[in-house]
Amino acid sequence: MTKKIMKFLAAILLCFLFVGSAKAQDPAFSQFYANPLYLNPAFAGASAGGCPRATLNYRDQWPGIGRTYVTFSASYDQHVNAIGGGLGIIVAKDRSGAGNLNTTHASLLYSYHLEVSRKFSVKAGFEASYRMINLDWEGLTFGDMIDPKYGFIYPTNEDIVNNPTAVNFPDFSAGFIGYSENLFFGFAAHHLTQPNQGFISESQLPTKLTAHIGGNIPLSRYKNSITTISPNFLYQKQQDFQQFNYGMYVNRGPIVGGLWARHSIKNVDSFILMVGLIQDAFKFGYSYDITLSNLKNSNTLGAHEISFTLFMPCKSRSKSFNTISCPSF
Repeated sequence: MTKKIMKFLAAILLCFLFVGSAKAQDPAFSQFYANPLYLNPAFAGASAGGCPRATLNYRDQWPGIGRTYVTFSASYDQHVNAIGGGLGIIVAKDRSGAGNLNTTHASLLYSYHLEVSRKFSVKAGFEASYRMINLDWEGLTFGDMIDPKYGFIYPTNEDIVNNPTAVNFPDFSAGFIGYSENLFFGFAAHHLTQPNQGFISESQLPTKLTAHIGGNIPLSRYKNSITTISPNFLYQKQQDFQQFNYGMYVNRGPIVGGLWARHSIKNVDSFILMVGLIQDAFKFGYSYDITLSNLKNSNTLGAHEISFTLFMPCKSRSKSFNTISCPSF
């Protein structure tokens, strides 16, 4: 057994070492592969040729009820030959409850790249994060504030003055991906140590498990462009919550379109429509979630998501680096 394979097996072991039984749900992006570092830390440094890229993502969920759930993220990553893998950084912020609850995290990522053969490669990724959660107690309403006739008119008896307004803690995640020219699959485990995120009493952040698989199927060639379809499946579990996502991308020249379905065990949540533009220097995507659950009668206006990635040139591309042919969005 070569030293490279031994290193990779050790990396995979560490990925699973701390994964235990899987309590809040992480915000999710519909354009999974347009925010690769958020999906799986093994994607660090996995851009075309390993060249640098910077990515911005914005999601506004259910704007019809007051922009209650808004999530931002920004990331940068590239492949570094000297360390045999990719480096990345990501900063994300989630605003819930009209700004009453804000979660921010900043992460450093490293992925180890192993070329198993000329046609198959693997990457194992590790992520170290620092999470900050802020709660505006004065913006909350409680049951003892309600008058049956006039609504919220009374002061609360809750001790909101002495309650902590912020909690901070480190967090760790890991994942891996395997890929060939037209097939890719991966697994990620976020919040491996299940850190305490409670403000008053202990409340563990449950481990989130993600599995994803997909492929590319060339259909036809027109002039210098090839039309391809890419069927994909993604599964996520966080404590009792389970989510299934499946659909297909169609790529023709610089234009990409996609249709996805998302649902839990008990009900269908939404359909996701996506359109994107890919150029040598950048890519841009927009997606819209059509609500199908019981919330469809609440005029939520679905969910809007925008992604933008800037591809930067690099002095020399890695000769041994195989590009992952996963979807762009």
